[in-house]
Amino acid sequence: MRVLLVEDDDRVAGALIPALTRRGLAIARLATGAGVLDRVHEVDVILLDLGLPDIDGVTLCRQIRAVSDVAIIVVSARGEVDDRIQGLRAGADDYLVKPYDVEELLARVEAVRRRRGEHATEPVVIRVGDVTVDVSRHEVLVDGRTVALSRKEFQVLALVAAARGAVCSREHVLTEVWGHRGPAESRSLDVHVATLRTKLGRPALIETVRGVGYRLGGQAARS
Repeated sequence: MRVLLVEDDDRVAGALIPALTRRGLAIARLATGAGVLDRVHEVDVILLDLGLPDIDGVTLCRQIRAVSDVAIIVVSARGEVDDRIQGLRAGADDYLVKPYDVEELLARVEAVRRRRGEHATEPVVIRVGDVTVDVSRHEVLVDGRTVALSRKEFQVLALVAAARGAVCSREHVLTEVWGHRGPAESRSLDVHVATLRTKLGRPALIETVRGVGYRLGGQAARS
């Protein structure tokens, strides 16, 4: 896996790069925000420090997300709740506070990769009635027409569709898509499901199982 480390502290980078390299990751490093946007399409994950000398990391996170869907993990000494919320709202997939254990960082990198459907064992194309979910192309077709979805809307739909009519628990969806299971994320999930029903024009496609989660509903579940 290709990782871009954006870290201005030479001591931190000097310790982290060999540790991750020994675990099979290909690491490139930038000490400033300059040049990051030119590299986003070359890597799978960006480890982003917020305290950069030339640009605020939150601003850079927003800029990255505006041009790429690359996985972003904030790795910062800013550990307050407001800081974490700000980073996640800026588009980060995860947030790890310094100091941290390298094994935990590696586990989070693997979790982000897993949530983004990069394992070969996961289905690539899922067809449910006249709805086609193409995981590899991040594309949804309804009756042959492309439907534009946000990244999280697509991930929620793909998880529920992949269950093939079995119940997909709220906890599973929240963990896989948001990485957190707090009240704010739970409310956001409800909004995303409602928006999906509207955008797809198939209100019965995603059925709510009260107190448990979601499953493919009605005729769609038997297709």
